Amino acid sequence: MPVITSVEDLRRLAERRVPRMFYDYCAAGSWSESTLRANVDDLQRIALRQRVGVDLSRRSTRTTMCGVDVAMPVALAPTGLGGMMHADGEILAARAAERFGVPFTLSTMSICSIEDVAAATTTPFWFQLYVTRDREFAASLIDRAKAARCGALMVTMDLQVLGQRHMDIKNGLSTPPRPTLRNLIDLATKPRWCLGMLGTQRRTFGNIVGHAKGVDSLTSLSAWSNAQLDPSLGWNDVEWIKRRWGGRLILKGIQDPDDARRAVDSGADALIVSNHGGRQLDGAQSSIRALPAVVDAVGTKIEVHMDGGIRTGQDVLKALALGAKGTYIGRAWNFGVGALGEAGVTKVLEIIHKELDLTMAFCGRTDVREVDRGVLLPGTAPA
Repeated sequence: MPVITSVEDLRRLAERRVPRMFYDYCAAGSWSESTLRANVDDLQRIALRQRVGVDLSRRSTRTTMCGVDVAMPVALAPTGLGGMMHADGEILAARAAERFGVPFTLSTMSICSIEDVAAATTTPFWFQLYVTRDREFAASLIDRAKAARCGALMVTMDLQVLGQRHMDIKNGLSTPPRPTLRNLIDLATKPRWCLGMLGTQRRTFGNIVGHAKGVDSLTSLSAWSNAQLDPSLGWNDVEWIKRRWGGRLILKGIQDPDDARRAVDSGADALIVSNHGGRQLDGAQSSIRALPAVVDAVGTKIEVHMDGGIRTGQDVLKALALGAKGTYIGRAWNFGVGALGEAGVTKVLEIIHKELDLTMAFCGRTDVREVDRGVLLPGTAPA
């Protein structure tokens, strides 16, 4: 393993090892990418308050997220195409998360299926649901997640329509890659990735192909996917999902205090302040700027988590200080798996954990559950 000291080191390595269209799918955002950049930049603008003279000999980053004991308040976010960053990428990430003691969330648009990940792990993972026009298929996904003993169902609320992602259009994104001259030249420079893909049969959307009606090939998958985004998705659908699921429910994509109050009324167990990683509404405020108002609106009526821009343990601490009870990493674990497979995801978790532990100590705190605004330098954080 090369010397890795940060998630950024893994990002650079993944950029060299992963085919361009899949790296860009992970790394890029929608339109001008202003929200993608703001997610990171606004976290970096928050300054920390250093304290001394505190007994730091006993420190703990352990807490709970949605009723689950975790080694630190970080979960692996659902991301599409994780299995194209590295062969069997979602399985590798789920194993790394399980060993480390944090939740892994599988995306509807994953390459490895619900059943694949369930067979490779022993700890219940979480499943993220895109609510399709085909409600029968959406219901079958919920039922499959129940059969796989998933510990929570995460419903994405902010994908009623698809934000335009320029890089995906320019790259002609497809799974597996089409044999164009440009793609063949790119793949020729990625022998490690190609060898990995030759060793697996999982090369398309495992939760969809063979499960959705009429989807048995790449051609039918493309037509089906384009027709399945549901602009009518509403709060009544959340009620239906909650009844059918019957377990812990998390709503992802909440940015506005009014929507946060609706999430409370829906009976969900947790909400995630998220702008889809800057991949939907470009120009939306960053997650860290949206967080305080959402926390203020709902108080302790629902557990508030945050997703977007988390690249370091310091970012995690800042989100906790502004009221989040948990955070998610999406691009970070994809960079890890793309760079070094399962070992890369483990490395991401180790780096973030160490950064969180040390930063918490520098700020004079010994228990992550006691972190509050007192660790932030006044005047640098969103009000």
